[in-house]
Amino acid sequence: MSITEEKIARINELARASKVRALTEAEKTEQAALRQEYIAAVRASLRGQLDNTYVLDPKTGKKLPVREANAQARKQGKPGVKIKLK
Repeated sequence: MSITEEKIARINELARASKVRALTEAEKTEQAALRQEYIAAVRASLRGQLDNTYVLDPKTGKKLPVREANAQARKQGKPGVKIKLK
């Protein structure tokens, strides 16, 4: 799921308008719907990135998808994988 530049521009336009005047009910509804769509797009993007992120198993040296590494850690009663960003 992606959100268009036009929709982002509309979100920003409504945000600026809300600082100057009270939004109508229709504008508030539109703003809420656009924000939810934006949040869903950000979450989908993050999921896509994490689905393509791997960690090295310190014991075996094998690459594991983050989800699999976290599932293994939970089975062992340990917290999930800590990702160090460089």
